[in-house]
Amino acid sequence: MVAIAYTVAFDGVEARLVEVQCSVSPGLPGFGIVGLPDKSVSEARERVKAAFGALSIAMPSRRVTVNLSPAYLPKEGSHFDLPIALAVLAALEIIPAETLERVVALGELALDGRLSPVAGALPAAMAAAEDNRALLVPQPCGAEAAWVGAVPVFAPRTLREAVDHLTDRAPLIRTAPGELARTVQEADLAEVRGQERARRALEIAAAGRHHLLMVGPPGASKSMLATRLPGILPPLSPQEALETSIIQSVAGLLAGGGISRMVPFCQPHHTASMAAMVGGGRNARPGQASLAHNGVLFLDELPEFERRVIDALREPVETGEIHVSRANAHIRYPARFLLVAAANPCRCGEIADAARACSKAPRCGSDYLGRISGPMMDRFDLRIEVPQVSIEDLGLPATGESSASVAERVAAARDRQSQRFADHPTARVNADASGRLLEEIAPLDSECRSLLALAADRLGLTPRGYHRILRSARTVADLDEAPNIRQPHLAEALSYRLPFGRPD
Repeated sequence: MVAIAYTVAFDGVEARLVEVQCSVSPGLPGFGIVGLPDKSVSEARERVKAAFGALSIAMPSRRVTVNLSPAYLPKEGSHFDLPIALAVLAALEIIPAETLERVVALGELALDGRLSPVAGALPAAMAAAEDNRALLVPQPCGAEAAWVGAVPVFAPRTLREAVDHLTDRAPLIRTAPGELARTVQEADLAEVRGQERARRALEIAAAGRHHLLMVGPPGASKSMLATRLPGILPPLSPQEALETSIIQSVAGLLAGGGISRMVPFCQPHHTASMAAMVGGGRNARPGQASLAHNGVLFLDELPEFERRVIDALREPVETGEIHVSRANAHIRYPARFLLVAAANPCRCGEIADAARACSKAPRCGSDYLGRISGPMMDRFDLRIEVPQVSIEDLGLPATGESSASVAERVAAARDRQSQRFADHPTARVNADASGRLLEEIAPLDSECRSLLALAADRLGLTPRGYHRILRSARTVADLDEAPNIRQPHLAEALSYRLPFGRPD
């Protein structure tokens, strides 16, 4: 007899349905798993045997073969333990085979039969819903998976509870979704002393999701400004929250089953590897760029990052997704983030102070920022200098606007963009507009065209830079509640396009 259970294999953030076929046939006793399993899947036979022993179930003195279909798809992870165990039990006629085929199962087995939590319950629930099946997951994963309301989710704590549920001896209650995770943003923009120009650039970046580069000496509040950016961004929409949570679920970072509508903020260290930044490694897991999807990716000390790691961000900055290619897998991860970077003007950071600058000034400044390639530098919509704040200003009372006040204007600008792109399948904010769509939303009058032509000649704008200025000007106009781009809007956008570094 061949019994069939269903589980999933992860292809990036997508869960693909896998048939777990079990055959018990005459021959020398043995337990084999085929179908391109990795080491953790092959080790499932030992965990299954021990769990059966804890339930006083003896393995048959026959040949047990488990096939994971489709065979060409790599199978990775310990979540195959539970479906393999259930398929064997169905082949032994301990649980009804017809009932098992209506369920998608995943979970890791402990040696005493307990079910341990696994990553990826949320995308697994979506795959089960698409195939019109119920979902069986370990109890800690139930609240997470139950957010997909179209699928019944049952969450046993042990293999025995799963068997009792499938045999109707003790049916489980359908699991309810977890509580909506609430995060209080304590950092406030009002705490930043001075830096009115940088605060304005931060507001424009948040309103249109424009990538921002801040260059200034150490202690100029660059990191302080960046960490307050999530506080002025609008909460994630339900669709965005689900997209972000799926990535966090695959990475095993969705704790407590709660989905948060707070925008993610990722700040990798400058020693981060390529795999840590864009994803990959042995199991091709999502990197920091994908974990920052629909949120903020902050790169402090940008020139200190390895150059190839920085340049690997060119693709997601332009397309909003990352393609990771391996010998046995080609994986796509979503990565639509707001890139904020900070850099010192030179290695010592004191190039503006003649008394403290090193002997290599001013050449050290161009050499240091020259570590950032020209094409990558061109992808920053807003590039500003952040000056040092004087000690006297630090002692004065805070006079800047609070994050709540700025967030209201940002939310209003985002609402205008939502209405503007309501009928567009992919564009959500001004930064997404390109080609004919950009021409439609950012028409220029004769004065603006003359100003932009002059600036393009003086600044040596590339076509990419030209389009990024148009997008920024459109956002400035949205913040000003203006229906069309006017000369002051374009002039402000141009003022945030300083030619740092040197192109390659």
